[in-house]
Amino acid sequence: MTDRHIDDRPEEGYTPGTTHAERGAGNPRLRVRRDDERTEFALDMEEVRIGSAAGNELRLADTEPVHATVVHDDRDEYVVTLHADGEMNSNPDSDATHPGERTETLRTGSRFTVGPWELVFAREEFADHGRPFGGRLGGEFSDQPLQEARPGYDADDERLSQADVNDELSQSDSKAD
Repeated sequence: MTDRHIDDRPEEGYTPGTTHAERGAGNPRLRVRRDDERTEFALDMEEVRIGSAAGNELRLADTEPVHATVVHDDRDEYVVTLHADGEMNSNPDSDATHPGERTETLRTGSRFTVGPWELVFAREEFADHGRPFGGRLGGEFSDQPLQEARPGYDADDERLSQADVNDELSQSDSKAD
């Protein structure tokens, strides 16, 4: 078997792009379960308060009035903050998470608990910023090319093409020599 690198791919066929889909794309949602109860909650608003209070967007019995919040931030990430006891599966010291001991940047499969409830974040892979260049189809680790800068998600934003990013990288490499 011969070694292949992602840059050795043929020009024809599918070429995955970045995960910079439209803001809020990919059907972001929480899968919510407790014992035999299961449901999904669409994350189609900028902030979701989770708990037992009457005004919360996601009301769950046997939780604190505002147990957690999920915020859709300006980078098109969904960020959970726990305001009461609960578990998260993140490492708060990781560069991929927001700062704060009780805060986590949600990626598909991220799990957290509020009271007796387990919530799991899901978002289609093409829009999950933790999976650039088409997710697993685009390569992993050292075989994955750098992704262009994130857009500002407003109408006046101009996105760089991958060729522009490659030009910038080669110029910075030549300056380093």
